[in-house]
Amino acid sequence: MLILHLQTGWRLYWLYTVMIEEAYALPCCLLKTWVLVQDEAPNIDLLRAQCCCSGYILNQRAPGTGELVVFGVDAMKPFMEVGVVSADGKRLVHKVDLKFNRCTISHDMGVTERYNVIIDFPLTLDIQRLIKGGPLIKFDKEEYARIGIMPRYGTADSIRWFEVEPNCTFHLLNCFKEGDEVVVRGCTSLESIISESCDMDLDKSEWASGRLRNKGPVQQDAKFSTKDELLFSRSYEWRLNMETGEVKERNLTGTPFAMEFPMINPNFNGVKNKFGYTQTVHDSASASSGMPKFGGLAKLYFEETNNKEWGESEGHIKVEHHEFEGNTFCTGAAFVPKEGGREEDDGWIITFVHDEDTNTSKVYIIDTKNFTSEPVAKITLPCRVPYGFHGSPQKFRGEISRIDMDPGRN
Repeated sequence: MLILHLQTGWRLYWLYTVMIEEAYALPCCLLKTWVLVQDEAPNIDLLRAQCCCSGYILNQRAPGTGELVVFGVDAMKPFMEVGVVSADGKRLVHKVDLKFNRCTISHDMGVTERYNVIIDFPLTLDIQRLIKGGPLIKFDKEEYARIGIMPRYGTADSIRWFEVEPNCTFHLLNCFKEGDEVVVRGCTSLESIISESCDMDLDKSEWASGRLRNKGPVQQDAKFSTKDELLFSRSYEWRLNMETGEVKERNLTGTPFAMEFPMINPNFNGVKNKFGYTQTVHDSASASSGMPKFGGLAKLYFEETNNKEWGESEGHIKVEHHEFEGNTFCTGAAFVPKEGGREEDDGWIITFVHDEDTNTSKVYIIDTKNFTSEPVAKITLPCRVPYGFHGSPQKFRGEISRIDMDPGRN
């Protein structure tokens, strides 16, 4: 069963900057699942959204307790709130205003065994700025960027803030405590593709195309280099020392492939893990289209150094690549643990793929123990799955009736 993650905010951002040519519809049975959440937990105000970027992200389950840590973003005060939902999903046991002074477009957060990890980077939405003739959405590299470490049931005053290099990070790989440090890993770029602060003399796709390419190897301790790589997203690590306040930052990979939509074995969310996975950007296809197209997957080995097979520099972690054949691109990749698996990478990557030459869509299932091998299954789909569509596979016990996805049928 696939629980769909409806990225309303992301879609609206794209509508504001790039015309979306495809639309999709949901069968009513999927919407009923959402209604059940509302019926059983009416005090959880999940539909509080008041603007295009608002809404709660329900994807961080706290290790050990099973509680769900959620957050909400709004264009009006309070700009960001964090809540904790009971493990049974029926009670909102904690909710707090973080007292931000700006609307940060934050799309993800992290958890450890004790802490919530808050991302406050300088991609902002400002209605007053729009009224005055400025952009609604803006990435401002001159503004501050910080990561907050907050006790699970903390308040705004209890957050420990760490100043970091300005960047744009939509998705985190994982967060965990190691000694005195909280380790935060994610996929990071120097600019945001949804910002309206691009060169106004260029078409949006033209502006994006030149910034999706990698111009050469990147050293482990190097900051992001030229403006031609502004949108080139890399696996990145911050180490935040809770005793000294020191921040250490580094590129985890120097691969020629940009990486986004990271995932891990969900059983290791919030604790130290050995492996991560991402979708990898196809360089030339993305540059020619002016938007990211994902031509493969990557497996990250956090505890192993690279073998330089793919051009990584000394000190970067080992990376394995699974490249798709021909003019084929993926979306919505997710890790599914094997039942009874003994090791962290016992599982599969399940992803939608679309072949632009044959106009066919499939589901690929890839054994992560044999990551570079052919998929163990390829399932042809009856209809197109749009790029950007993604969700979370969930266990389901019981019968599922057939869903007719053809609106023309009676």
